[in-house]
Amino acid sequence: MDLSGLDSYTLRQASWRLPVLRILGAALARVEPAEAISQHIQRSGDVLRVDGREYHLKDYKRIFLVGAGKAGMPMAMAASKLLGDHIKSGIVIVKEGYGGKPVPGLEILEAGHPLPDIRGVSGTQRIIKLLEGTQADDLVLVLMSGGGSALLTAPADGVKLDDLQKMTTDLLKSGASIQEINTLRKHLDLIKGGQLAQRAAPATILSLILSDVVGNPLEVIASGPTVGDASTYRAALQVLARYKLMGRTPPPIVRHLQRGVAGELPETPKPNNSLFTKVHNVLIGSNWQAAEAAIDQACQEGFHSMLLTTYLQGEARQAGELLAAIMRQVADSGQPLERPACLVVGGETTVTIRGDGFGGRNQELALGAVHELAGLEDIAMLTLATDGGDGLTEAAGAIVTGETWQRAIEAGLDPQDFLDRNDAYHFFQKLEDLLITGPILTNVNDLIFLFAF
Repeated sequence: MDLSGLDSYTLRQASWRLPVLRILGAALARVEPAEAISQHIQRSGDVLRVDGREYHLKDYKRIFLVGAGKAGMPMAMAASKLLGDHIKSGIVIVKEGYGGKPVPGLEILEAGHPLPDIRGVSGTQRIIKLLEGTQADDLVLVLMSGGGSALLTAPADGVKLDDLQKMTTDLLKSGASIQEINTLRKHLDLIKGGQLAQRAAPATILSLILSDVVGNPLEVIASGPTVGDASTYRAALQVLARYKLMGRTPPPIVRHLQRGVAGELPETPKPNNSLFTKVHNVLIGSNWQAAEAAIDQACQEGFHSMLLTTYLQGEARQAGELLAAIMRQVADSGQPLERPACLVVGGETTVTIRGDGFGGRNQELALGAVHELAGLEDIAMLTLATDGGDGLTEAAGAIVTGETWQRAIEAGLDPQDFLDRNDAYHFFQKLEDLLITGPILTNVNDLIFLFAF
């Protein structure tokens, strides 16, 4: 992926600009949805080969395609090219601004993210309608990627969309993990947590999944619409209690969950449900693959390279401090790598909102590193949301060097004040060091690149 046009104050000054951007580009290219699909699916005549399984297209009376996620459009384009007019009809819901191109034989609908909106609800109802009446000799191809939880929304009976919006907002501000948030979503919805597979039964289901969750648990990605769900109504209520949100959550949501705990509502289909014998879930791309591609490119660029982890979680600002401390050790002792060094970190942190600022987890992570990196020479940290959008901002992340602290002070900016107000966006905007890529149309968590030149 070509990022040569990426601009910021630091990048404009840097002698290392092009090799660093090639490393970032290699990571994103590896998880480009069409490329990811081609790595896992081949077609020969009327036979699809998918990770060791064969699907004989002539055996299916009808083929439907449904999906949701930020990578939905390029995934749909690749699937349409692969299957052509074998697809009877299909609907894919993508984040607003992530569509725009027609896909033969399919409808691409845009909806809100990270908060679900009426467009997502309407699109999901159309998908449910499309799957009514599927038969044993039908094939349903499902395309799922990050963002699917918000985009694919069918509120349970008695739960209103604005109730879900408020709950989601409170959870995002609380610092709850995606696993916890999706446990709630699955028990307040009619299609998440294996319920899409339930609605499509008895058809054969092939689900292609691009992971945006640490560790790639299929039941969590996009709230696992085609995966058996081991979580329960009780676990969902416990999430609200853990973050002290019971009193702030709309009463219809609490009542719905309490009815589920009391056994008055059916649970989501569990992993041992026989309906999943006709479901094949295939992971086609992940954060680890993107990180490995970055490491390979870094080696070609002459860096000593290391993948530290793809399991980074926790508070973003604390993660920034930790990663900056590692870079201070590189600068002081050449450990764990000598210069020139490139260390890659993947994962997904969270932000507990305490202030009234603006930003995202990648920007807050970068701001958390500013003080620890201050004064270090020839050091850089780049943070990147792989979908191109960090939080509710248009930035994908930010850049920090050993000079960032001094530049901020000279500009009259107090980094700690911006951190206290959760206002990383405006801090880096004033320094012209936001990374603005535009929609990248993939989504495999976040990547942090640590460089010592």
